[in-house]
Amino acid sequence: MNVLVMFDRETNTLWSQLLGEGVEGPLKNTRLEFVPAVHMKWAVWKEQHPDTKALVKGYPGSYTSYSRYYANNKAGVLGETVFDNRLRTKQLVIGVVINGEAVAYPFFEIGREKTLINDEIGGEPVLVVLDMDGSSGIVFSRRSQDGEVLTFSIMEGLRLTDEETGSTWDGRTGSAIDGPLGGTQLVRIKSTKSYWFGWKDFFPGTRVYGEDTEDSE
Repeated sequence: MNVLVMFDRETNTLWSQLLGEGVEGPLKNTRLEFVPAVHMKWAVWKEQHPDTKALVKGYPGSYTSYSRYYANNKAGVLGETVFDNRLRTKQLVIGVVINGEAVAYPFFEIGREKTLINDEIGGEPVLVVLDMDGSSGIVFSRRSQDGEVLTFSIMEGLRLTDEETGSTWDGRTGSAIDGPLGGTQLVRIKSTKSYWFGWKDFFPGTRVYGEDTEDSE
């Protein structure tokens, strides 16, 4: 379904990149442990983590089959399984699934107007932070460590505050850096940066933020 499939050499089980789950073989339906990661521009990552070691493939300016793939508007290798024109074929989205409800947050369309979204998915209050400089999107639970649901707004850049306590937060890490909740941490929620055609094929009933309903601010 146009999403990377991997195999493990121990059992030859096939694994879906998007699902993090075995889809064929001895470990079918087995889920891999979710390890939070951020997909962002190298320059932004390097600024935050200057001692990072990086895997370099090819050479500066090299043009590969992947470059051609990213440049065209084709829906993967097999073509679309589900036709849905709410977004462009290769529109990048931040996809989230909680308690059976799937939501796609169109990255650039939303990011031009705002970088922070208070929303609810499957009954769980969530905070979506879009970092346009880094081309990344991160999702957190809006519940504080004591269970209070927080409502966030932007102070400056990716420095946030919550209306309930007035604490100051780092939007990239979900850490409270000042105020009554200083030193606490929001729980990271599993999310996937995906092309629209891949996300909708796996989750055809997905809600598209800003397209389908009266969405939260």
